[in-house]
Amino acid sequence: VRLVESGGGWVPPGGSVTLSCAAFGFQFSHHNFNWYRQAPGKEREWLGGVSVTGDLTECVDAVKGRCTIARDNAKNMAFLQMDNMQFEDTARYICNSVGEGTEYWGQGTQVTVSS
Repeated sequence: VRLVESGGGWVPPGGSVTLSCAAFGFQFSHHNFNWYRQAPGKEREWLGGVSVTGDLTECVDAVKGRCTIARDNAKNMAFLQMDNMQFEDTARYICNSVGEGTEYWGQGTQVTVSS
């Protein structure tokens, strides 16, 4: 069982980033899916999530309007797009799935906002 994030890297202030999370080894379509981030010296922060069918999504107030979460059950993948990135968005972005009594975490992908 694995969750593997990709798409991180350097982003200029005001830019956008799209992160992907690929799921392996479990029934992805039976799990709700979440994105978190953790900045150096700070606690892990929940950013938002998407329901098993993908028809319900939610982003935390702090990033609402800049955050889009989606999933593709046919490809066993979930996505996070963040727009108008700011320096304070620099963090490790981590995907998480919850369902059927189980919970899985990815290792995360680093996103650094820098000019």
